[in-house]
Amino acid sequence: MPDPTATPSVASPPDPPAPTTPSNITVLLHAARTLLAYGRHLVDTLRQRAAAPNFAAIASNFGTANLSTILAHLNRGLLRAAALERFLLARAATGRDIAIIEPHTLTDFVDTPDPQPAAPPIDPPQPAAAAAVPGAPAAPRPARAATSNAPGLLTPQDLDREVRSQPVGRTLLDICLDLAVVPGLCHSAFWNELFELITYFGASVAPLMLEKARRTRAYAKEQDRNPNATWQWLTMSRDALRQVLGFFIGEPPVNPFEPETALATGPP
Repeated sequence: MPDPTATPSVASPPDPPAPTTPSNITVLLHAARTLLAYGRHLVDTLRQRAAAPNFAAIASNFGTANLSTILAHLNRGLLRAAALERFLLARAATGRDIAIIEPHTLTDFVDTPDPQPAAPPIDPPQPAAAAAVPGAPAAPRPARAATSNAPGLLTPQDLDREVRSQPVGRTLLDICLDLAVVPGLCHSAFWNELFELITYFGASVAPLMLEKARRTRAYAKEQDRNPNATWQWLTMSRDALRQVLGFFIGEPPVNPFEPETALATGPP
């Protein structure tokens, strides 16, 4: 029989529901973490890959076979991807999503012309260049912009500020440039995801494709000076590219130099 003097127990309140990550941030985080995983894997396997005869299929996307330059690009890309991940997690913690930015179309620029186009500005007369004085120090060169394609010395704090100050699509584009992510190395579903995220969050893939073409030309010029160069990388099929990487970007990274991997996938 219950004790009438006993204090009735009070049920503890239920735990509050776990906060859900906003939908756009969920997709953006997936892309950022996929790029992080790929970049880390490439850094870890770069020395092995550089010794393989098919390394040109990867190096050509960086525009050089110089490992120091490639590593500088990769390390900056990893720092950028980590900064983007931190930014997205901090934003998700506030419950706010990242808004889609309507992509520009050609009609945005031609439908509403100015009624009276402004005349081109007239450049003011420039002072004559001063004659060089023997022994005088050279004029300092302008500082390189933080978003330049050439790898430089940027701290995580620099990249945190950069990520906060520009559209997320631009940051994804910069990461792809740093990691030399191109359509031929990506799983088709992941490339479609990247294309849409870059396009609908404030940037365009056009600079990536233009830079890909420029780097291909630069790599070809570099190889012209190499008597042992091979040129199969210019005509590789997607299947051959997949054998080189061991996977497509967007799939779990695989090291093709591991014995069990080589048995499963066959020779490259």
